Amino acid sequence: MTKYLSSSLLLTLLALMGVGLVQVYSSSYVFAIEYYNDGLFFFKKQLIFSVLALVLMFSVTLIPLEQIKKYGWMTWALSASLIVLTMIPSIGVKVGGAHRWIQMPFGFRIEPAEILKLAFVILLASFIHRYKHFQLKRILSWSACVFVPLALVLKQPDFGTFALIMAVGFCLLFAFGLPWSAILASAAIAIPAFYILIMNVAYRRDRVLAFLDPWSEAHQKGFQVIQSMLSFHSGGLWGTGLGQGQGKLFFLPEAHTDFTLAVLGEEMGFIGLFVVMSLYAFLVFRCFQLSLKTQDRFQKAICLGVALTFGLTVIINAGMSMGLLPTKGMALPFLSYGGSSLVASCLMFGLMLKLEHEILNSTRSQTKMAELLEKSFS
Repeated sequence: MTKYLSSSLLLTLLALMGVGLVQVYSSSYVFAIEYYNDGLFFFKKQLIFSVLALVLMFSVTLIPLEQIKKYGWMTWALSASLIVLTMIPSIGVKVGGAHRWIQMPFGFRIEPAEILKLAFVILLASFIHRYKHFQLKRILSWSACVFVPLALVLKQPDFGTFALIMAVGFCLLFAFGLPWSAILASAAIAIPAFYILIMNVAYRRDRVLAFLDPWSEAHQKGFQVIQSMLSFHSGGLWGTGLGQGQGKLFFLPEAHTDFTLAVLGEEMGFIGLFVVMSLYAFLVFRCFQLSLKTQDRFQKAICLGVALTFGLTVIINAGMSMGLLPTKGMALPFLSYGGSSLVASCLMFGLMLKLEHEILNSTRSQTKMAELLEKSFS
């Protein structure tokens, strides 16, 4: 662990986790008092999740990269199995009309789709490392491997995670040389398919219409996004002060989960929002930066995959909260209440900490070797 303590990546992660704990406390206190008679109900659970997430994050850094590269497909198999379990009535839990969770002891739940995002990145990185050239037969056989779990994610329903994974997969394959013929064919299939999946399902179509004109049904379909925008407006430059926001007083739905950024914007203002978004931006930037420092295809794919998965998740949640995208139940990493999202994010960046250490050590070794060669010939 000591070799990571000077890492700016780790310090940023710890800062976001600290802000997240404060945010969960502030955004959930009133709700927890009303429904659980304990204002610290969600905070205490999030604190437990945070300790577990940190332990798992540092545990990942102890796993040799060769083992991750060789057996990474097992994380996909495990995550896919958990997705299947969500569909079994006696095991899966239905919340808000969606079968996304598995009930665990002591009242805890896990959301396998969060782990599936990381598992997909590792699986795709292994595919990219193994095959230097993409052939249609290989792509189709690999796609068949991932189709069933993604179809079940869509059936839960969790269209956001399905779309996110598809976007990450397409971008990664494109970055590593996916032929233009395959790109055009994918676009020709994906665009009408996504249109059908959105416009032929009533609640998704309503979300799009509410996004286009939330004020047309301000007390129904557009209520969430209007209340969120009002919270941002109330915060102004400096905010109303920690714990002083009004939106979380049952005006803003899902204040401690999906719309927690609106609570932060109201209480900490534009300045607080800018600081938090800057921390997110640094994590994504660091992942891209590390991808440029390595020539190993597996390492490069992991860095790009994490950057895309994490960055798009933040963009989707922030865009939804600010009325720039249709509403979607997707947690904001580190800030939203939820153990599955927090643990998955820490596992993701535990892998990045491992890669950071490996890549920087390799870069230093190459630099020293170049210096020695230069001295020997001078």
